[in-house]
Amino acid sequence: MLHKYQQQTFEIDIQVEPRYVPDESLPELEQYIYLYTVKVTNNTKHTIQLLKRFWKIKNGMGVVEEVEGTGVVGQQPTILPGDSYSYSSFCPLSTPTGNMRGHYEFMDENGIRFWVDIPVFFLRPDAINN
Repeated sequence: MLHKYQQQTFEIDIQVEPRYVPDESLPELEQYIYLYTVKVTNNTKHTIQLLKRFWKIKNGMGVVEEVEGTGVVGQQPTILPGDSYSYSSFCPLSTPTGNMRGHYEFMDENGIRFWVDIPVFFLRPDAINN
């Protein structure tokens, strides 16, 4: 069963859909692979560009890893008013369950930078695409 998580900040809607990938995971070696798809919808009247990402990834033992970087999947997409941008990425975990949360830094066409929250979403083996 797939779960969707959604949050809106400053009229930017972030929707995340995670799923467990059993074919890529090796539980006997404590390697659990999760794919997640993010859809960013720009409900503002301004063109925006996604500049940076920041993630907090917590495994099932409570260990937190922080990841930050430029753009997403090697891109810094520009999103016009009313448009959406989607991408997929993955997260390896050393435990069967965990969660992710974070934020994106955007800039509008006036050069104003702002942060948009990514909702907390859960990584668990029942999130399999059937």
